[in-house]
Amino acid sequence: MALLPFLFLLVVYAVSADEDAFIGVNVGTALSDMPSPTQVVALLKAQNIRHVRLYDADQAMLLALANTGIRVSVSVPNEQLLGIGQSNATAANWVARNVIVHVPATNITAIAVGSEVLTTIPNAAPVLVSALKFIHSALVASNLDGQIKVSTPHSSSIILDSFPPSQAFFNRTWDPVMVSLLKFLQSTGSYLMLNVYPYYDYMQSNGVIPLDYALFRPLPPNKEAVDANTLLHYTNVFDAVVDAAYFAMSYLNFTNIPIVVTESGWPSEGDSNEPYATIDNANTYNSNLIRHVLNNSGTPKHPGIAVSTYIYELYNEDLRTGPVSEKKWGLFDANGVPVYVLHLTGAGTVLANDTTNQTFCVSKEGVDPKMLQAALDWACGPGKVDCSPLLQGQPCYEPDNVVAHSTYAFNAYFQEMDKSPGTCDFKGVATITTTDPSYGSCRFPGSAGTNGTLTNTTSLAPSSNSTSSDSPPLHLHNIGSFTTSAIIGAFLMSAVFL
Repeated sequence: MALLPFLFLLVVYAVSADEDAFIGVNVGTALSDMPSPTQVVALLKAQNIRHVRLYDADQAMLLALANTGIRVSVSVPNEQLLGIGQSNATAANWVARNVIVHVPATNITAIAVGSEVLTTIPNAAPVLVSALKFIHSALVASNLDGQIKVSTPHSSSIILDSFPPSQAFFNRTWDPVMVSLLKFLQSTGSYLMLNVYPYYDYMQSNGVIPLDYALFRPLPPNKEAVDANTLLHYTNVFDAVVDAAYFAMSYLNFTNIPIVVTESGWPSEGDSNEPYATIDNANTYNSNLIRHVLNNSGTPKHPGIAVSTYIYELYNEDLRTGPVSEKKWGLFDANGVPVYVLHLTGAGTVLANDTTNQTFCVSKEGVDPKMLQAALDWACGPGKVDCSPLLQGQPCYEPDNVVAHSTYAFNAYFQEMDKSPGTCDFKGVATITTTDPSYGSCRFPGSAGTNGTLTNTTSLAPSSNSTSSDSPPLHLHNIGSFTTSAIIGAFLMSAVFL
């Protein structure tokens, strides 16, 4: 995603004592009611956020972040790249004004020089590496090069033929720039910055990439994408793209440069042609992404090596132009109220709005009653939910309609499965809410006054059109990149080899 000429932040959550691995969030300022720097920092503290990245070097934000202990990454905006890349003195002046005056009070640890330069302003490509070197030289002169790393974020679309990952390579048009860049990153101990958006890969796949594959949901073995050269199995788009970048670097003979994903996320709302930009999918993706990074599972190529990642983004941005989805990537609104409640059980105290004990699963409004009935039948049958409270004469029988009954059954299954991501879907007819759906004497599992313990028995027989939430239909999106076309190939190959 190309960045607008606004100030952006990336908020990063520390996940280990040495903070080698982290999960992060972008924060844009395209809001009609943008919080003040003091309010932003207050939210960071409340959410236990220990790293922040600015897509600028906003002085007010840097001052507000002083003496907080929060690690800060600043950025050289694209519009300043040409000047800095052509003048060592200009670069030194930028570092003096935006970095040196703020350290050590503000703990600046990285500088991102531009954003997606090769794909958004290719005319600046010849000076990109020079800009990085000039910035780094200024840090060396101030004895700050050991503390502050320098790199530049790339769109994943610079990777061609990304599946199988073992055959991936960077767009050869940029080989001279990439080789010079990778030499710089290697010599300075820095990392490759990469923006990874499974949402767009999914949207562009024209029905080939399963939704579950994009959302980190478990896939049956015969649905996993397999690299025929390495026999590595890929269970999600994110890992496939990251490993494609690792292999692309290997193709240029660079094997020891780590990757940091500088942008990744999922929109919570979209136009009519983006039906999968939903709160539930955004919640599922970001929750699973956080779990994936925090459990240090790494990727198939580099198991156990976590890929530090920045989620796009902290706030919804109502002033952004374009499709509705462009405004709806945020975890919070401008007042700091969560757009949805992340499911982070077991992920530590990384995010204070982890209030999964207050979440319930309910049927969506306006969905096909036949689909609700089929999902209800499955929950009370193969799903093994205790649906006896829905029988006539029992507390939750009234109102006697499929919406009310399916809401009870969906929530019972959701609670039984410990509110795991993906267990409140039922082929798209269910959604998560923080409002307790209990009423009268009908108390829903998980609500106040119940212990949430469900009986694992079958009380109502399923009908012949019952459905399984364990094997949802394959829904795919459509947007484009070279990366997407290669990932599509992964599934075509899987069909051949499995």
